[in-house]
Amino acid sequence: MNVVVHPSVFLRGAVVLPASKSHTIRAYLIAACGGTSKIVNPSDCDDALVARGVAQAFGALIRKSPNGSVTIEANKRRKNVSRLHVRESGTVLRFVLPLLSLRGRPCTVTGEGTLKGRPNSFLISTLRSMGVDMRGSGPRHAIPIKIQGGVMRGGSVAIEGTLSSQFISALMIACPLLREDTELTILGKNIVSQTYVTMTEQVLRKAGIFIRRRGVRRIFMRGNQVFTGLKTYFVPSDYGLTAFPLAAACLIPSDVVLKGDLKDEYLQSDGQILSFLKKMGVCWEKTSTTLSIRGPFSLKGGDFSLRNCPDLVPIMGVLALFARSRTRLLDIQHARVKESDRISDLKNELLKVGARIRDERDKLSIEPRPPQLYRRGCTLNPQGDHRLAMAFCILGLKLGVKVKDIECTKKSYPGFVRDMKILGAKIVPVS
Repeated sequence: MNVVVHPSVFLRGAVVLPASKSHTIRAYLIAACGGTSKIVNPSDCDDALVARGVAQAFGALIRKSPNGSVTIEANKRRKNVSRLHVRESGTVLRFVLPLLSLRGRPCTVTGEGTLKGRPNSFLISTLRSMGVDMRGSGPRHAIPIKIQGGVMRGGSVAIEGTLSSQFISALMIACPLLREDTELTILGKNIVSQTYVTMTEQVLRKAGIFIRRRGVRRIFMRGNQVFTGLKTYFVPSDYGLTAFPLAAACLIPSDVVLKGDLKDEYLQSDGQILSFLKKMGVCWEKTSTTLSIRGPFSLKGGDFSLRNCPDLVPIMGVLALFARSRTRLLDIQHARVKESDRISDLKNELLKVGARIRDERDKLSIEPRPPQLYRRGCTLNPQGDHRLAMAFCILGLKLGVKVKDIECTKKSYPGFVRDMKILGAKIVPVS
């Protein structure tokens, strides 16, 4: 389905923020490794539902309560998983490969849509060095991925860290279940998304797993550990998704209240959106349950490193169009292998509205123009990428645009259009 987003005069109201997709996926899969867990306020996005389905496929007993919380009892049903479909979730795909390797049985992992072609070669190369007989499709080892068997062993292990932190997190979840201790060394000049690794460590510790960090590049995991369950785990609100209504309130006259779990007990990479907006001159009031903002703001440009938060590239690119000076988004080369090439695809679509934007391998440079010089009513294609689709909708509140394939937002934020309408956005389905 396509939508037309009309320019907005004023945004006003309150919405409840979506739960963290990244935390929910980790909670479901770690809960499936042992013990009993109660997940409170889990995300209901497509990727999170895939993770819950995988937990069930791994033999967990899952019960949903009327208030939306999910109780997971691990290892209640012994299942031989010979085929696993992870839809479009790159995170779930990477996380299940080591967990399936522990079982030592043949299994084929498949997916769909934007997951086709996404690279897994670094993780599969490491798993093969650990004794697993595994191969994906083509030189990138994309889906479908076939595990033929083998015995996964610990010891001294290395993984490339310049493309995705998901490879590291995947090994951190599985290696404590090996017989041997594992000393994981992270290779590469510029390690990306390190805060996601810390997020994984925090969830693992709550499940009773011992992890020792030896600097940025070495992680020690004792073998023969027992997952004790997450007990009661409260999923925080998702800062990466909060960025979209926040950005809207920065650009449009507004009086907006965003409600959720904002206690910041657990680290989130995309929490950097608050420091970025502060640097751009945005003000707000924040408590543990609300974030209140009144816009618009005269935005400052500047240099922003997104090495640890590549998911913020699309919305930062849109904000940069309306800053007072040039904005450079730096250290973003790993954004090219997300649901889309978030550098080239973002640039190509923003060029349609008249943006002055230049991309290099690891950066985007955006020179703002007077808003009246941007073209109105353009049709923008997110290339199936949920974060591009939401960013283009926020741009539409300023310029008016048509956005293709709005359903892709269900991957992370199924209530996005509804919430924006609550705040006063006019978003209309069209054929």
